[in-house]
Amino acid sequence: MIELPGAVLFCCNYNAIRSPMAEGLLKSRLGHRVFVDSVGVLRGEDADPFMIAAMDEIGIDMSKHHPKTFEDLEDESEAFDLVVTLSPAAQHRALELTRYASLDVEYWTTFDPASVEGSREVRLDAYRSMRDLLDKRIRERFPVEAAPHV
Repeated sequence: MIELPGAVLFCCNYNAIRSPMAEGLLKSRLGHRVFVDSVGVLRGEDADPFMIAAMDEIGIDMSKHHPKTFEDLEDESEAFDLVVTLSPAAQHRALELTRYASLDVEYWTTFDPASVEGSREVRLDAYRSMRDLLDKRIRERFPVEAAPHV
């Protein structure tokens, strides 16, 4: 049986879209069975309103999310068993953590939905696609029936 990690950190560029989406999805899926957080390589200004809207559509409230960086974690970065990176810059930064912390790093290729231009609906569709992609990956990687971390 697959064992769940005790703590998961999702990271992307600004902690405003992809990593908070993943954080919200995993928390919604597993509740308190796993500690989940998210950061960016750089500090985003605010949570992206399209991200908030896309997550709200599936009943996950991300309106109180405030972007943070690796530096905001302080020594907490050593408490994570798994870091899931969602951008090349985040992958590079997470691999630096492995020099002094024992943790696994996984890179999930994703696109930045903020780069999509068009009407509000076209842009929101890009965010929905990202949300659904992350949800699929999370369901595959973190099955509900997995054993808790010991």
